[in-house]
Amino acid sequence: MTARPLERAVDRQDASRDAPLNNAIRKNIVQLVPVLAIAYFFNYIDRTNVGFAALTMNHDIGLTNTQFGTAAGLFFVGYCLLEVPSNLALYRFGARRWLARIMISWGLLSAACAFVSGPTSFYVLRIATGAAEAGFFPGVVFYLSCWFPARARIRVLTWFLVAIPLSSVVGGPVSVWILALDELAGLKGWQWLFLLEGLPACIMGFVTLRLLRDDPKDANWLSDGERTALLEALAEEQASRPRKDFLAALRDTKVAILTGILFCYWIGINGIAIWLPLILKSHGLGNTEIGIFSAMPYLIATFAMIAWARVMERSGQHLLNMVAAFALTGAGLAFAVYDSALWPAMAGITMAVIGLSSIRPAFYSLPSRYLSGAAAAGGIALINAIGSLGGYVGPWMVGVLKDQTGSFEPGMSAMAVMLGVAGALTLVLKRITREA
Repeated sequence: MTARPLERAVDRQDASRDAPLNNAIRKNIVQLVPVLAIAYFFNYIDRTNVGFAALTMNHDIGLTNTQFGTAAGLFFVGYCLLEVPSNLALYRFGARRWLARIMISWGLLSAACAFVSGPTSFYVLRIATGAAEAGFFPGVVFYLSCWFPARARIRVLTWFLVAIPLSSVVGGPVSVWILALDELAGLKGWQWLFLLEGLPACIMGFVTLRLLRDDPKDANWLSDGERTALLEALAEEQASRPRKDFLAALRDTKVAILTGILFCYWIGINGIAIWLPLILKSHGLGNTEIGIFSAMPYLIATFAMIAWARVMERSGQHLLNMVAAFALTGAGLAFAVYDSALWPAMAGITMAVIGLSSIRPAFYSLPSRYLSGAAAAGGIALINAIGSLGGYVGPWMVGVLKDQTGSFEPGMSAMAVMLGVAGALTLVLKRITREA
């Protein structure tokens, strides 16, 4: 047999051997990812709909820009305090029940924001909602790492995380439409907004109980051969990583750097998401126009995120792509500040949203490459808990600077600087790990 036919025979043999694993991955994507993505879709709407509620709520209950920014960010105080305990509980009690508990409780508390009457009640409910949601996102990331080998995680995380830009594409116009229900049944439009966008999370909690499984061993949609191939691939990856407990994760330099990157990242992503409706309002747009314009950057980012993820999956250069995305984001915010007219500002914000959206799949594929077992569950939660405090700093910082200067430009400039720091930390991580 000549060399070329021999190579083709080896390739066919490898493909035949990989077929059960590839089939298992495809079936898991179909079974698990849509449920989790829809849940995250409503989750992110519940996080950011305060920006649209603020168009009328701030006047109705007497909130200043600083008070609104503080309330929007206080969500992350409750979220961060309970993030690690919640994810360790998920590891102990199983993802299906724990994720369902999170969805039902955060949905109820988010809907309850319809009945706030001033700054204090709004502060309390935002903290409580964050506490109820704690553990959801890192829990899903850990859960997916238990069902998909490393080679498929960028692809899987992308299809899960595409729920974020899509939630803004749909959420903006829908939120504006709901605001128009003002005085229906004696409720303000912003009250209907919290009710109608909060309660679907409760429904998704019961769907999760019905459709998810805690372990690939219980996946009745897989054949015996597919299940065996998947479990062997996951076990091989686990064996290749050093065994660490949660305390070891606390001392890991890579965990500290990832936490710093995420902190800076959240300053940018939440600062834009929360304040974009009011930024557009400052350009003299009406509520309907705000709904349309706020959706545009996220619609473009949805397609860009999927395309960029394919590039990362094929090249394997996750960290270099993250650096490029941070650079794009910082440049976009700087451009939006340089020319604050509506269309140039929108172009800059769109660049920033594309970069921020494309960073997520690469970033959240990293912790499970360095950690396993309880260290992975707790470490991912720790990174997300402390890093997500940036989600408080971003909205608060923009609100304070807006009250002090009368402009959104200083806040956007500060976000651009912090995203530059995130890019520098990513380069440090690349140097430490010697990865692409």
